[in-house]
Amino acid sequence: MAVKECANCGYRSAESFVNDICPACGLTFWKCRECGYILKAATLPEQCPSCYKKCEFKNVTCYTPECGGPGNVDPSL
Repeated sequence: MAVKECANCGYRSAESFVNDICPACGLTFWKCRECGYILKAATLPEQCPSCYKKCEFKNVTCYTPECGGPGNVDPSL
């Protein structure tokens, strides 16, 4: 069985990460306010990987059971 490793923090596990979110560093869903691109990251990049602008990002991680919890994007945001 292949070991999974988080590219962000280096956490290693024999199990897959649920929804590709590292259980150690808890990556967050961020949405670019300029183009709407959504990325998963523990910290924000200098520029959006989609529109390549220095944009504001909004945390769109779901924190309630209604939208599935932290492994999901909150569709209302």
